[in-house]
Amino acid sequence: MIRNVLVLSAVVSSLLGCTSTYRQNVLTSPSVKLSNTASVLVATPTNGSYGGKEYAGSGASSASVVRSAFAHHSSDVDVSQDCKDFKCLHSEDNAAHDYFVIPEILHWEDRNTEWSGKKDKIEIKVSVFDGKNGNLLSSTVISGLSKWATFGGDHPQDLLQEPIKAYVQSLY
Repeated sequence: MIRNVLVLSAVVSSLLGCTSTYRQNVLTSPSVKLSNTASVLVATPTNGSYGGKEYAGSGASSASVVRSAFAHHSSDVDVSQDCKDFKCLHSEDNAAHDYFVIPEILHWEDRNTEWSGKKDKIEIKVSVFDGKNGNLLSSTVISGLSKWATFGGDHPQDLLQEPIKAYVQSLY
């Protein structure tokens, strides 16, 4: 009996360590669905950092994940390498876009999970604005925590794809 309980506990523990976990905190709920025919411009956020270490390329990889999620719903999705905020996106050069999407990296922690036992962590805020009038249409904060058994292949950007895709899906 005790052996069965120990075996079951070990199996449950190993399964819990094999999945990444996500959490979404909706800050502004969308009042209308986005249009599939509308154009989207995604800002490139400032690189994430943790403990004084900046993770080069994390801003570009985050923008790429967001662009990819929107590309499933719109055929006109661009990424601005130069813009990081609403003011820049809303400039005259970008006036032709219907929606502006601004990802902001709040937390980016890339760990050697297999060796340290410390999981990768990410937290990103995504805000969607109407490109014509500048109104905030939706805003959310997505948090992710990597699985324990990563086998050396996971990074914080890998935690973004699933929850960003689900969030963007909810907007259309």
